[in-house]
Amino acid sequence: MIVAGVDEAGRGPLAGPVVVAAVVLNPDRRIDGLADSKKLNEKRREELFALIMEQCLAWTVIEIDAAEIDRINILQATLLGMKQAVEQLVLPPSLALIDGNQAPDLNCIVRTIVRGDSLEPAISAASILAKVTRDRLMKKLHIDYPDYGFDRHKGYPTADHLARLVRYGPCPIHRRSFAPVRKVL
Repeated sequence: MIVAGVDEAGRGPLAGPVVVAAVVLNPDRRIDGLADSKKLNEKRREELFALIMEQCLAWTVIEIDAAEIDRINILQATLLGMKQAVEQLVLPPSLALIDGNQAPDLNCIVRTIVRGDSLEPAISAASILAKVTRDRLMKKLHIDYPDYGFDRHKGYPTADHLARLVRYGPCPIHRRSFAPVRKVL
């Protein structure tokens, strides 16, 4: 049975994409240290990212940008990303393990697991791929929009980000449908 783990990074930020990853781990190559990406430091996430990419049987990473999030809402954008990530795997899974309690419509068996990124290694691997990819992207976007501090807070609604949002107004990657951004508009 081919099992894919699926998770996202970036549902809560006010800026940038939501990033979804799907991973099919190799059952013959255990990766030690897999965990919820939020519980790992950046250095460890980067190390595991490389190991996952090297040792897994298949992976995909999908970005759904702020404009699409605004158009269809964050939940639907996340589910769309999950569907695309699973459909683009080179090894079509017979089972998709989804972090959380909301499932996309897939052409395989789907099981949602609340806190799955802490419980299922394949979901942990997807969590790490999604988080590292999104963090790297937000650091690149910081170069285009240096006034906002995306390299530090990655678009999350920190006090610093909210202050910069008020001072400079939203930039093109801000999610206009999110209340703090809408308020500034």
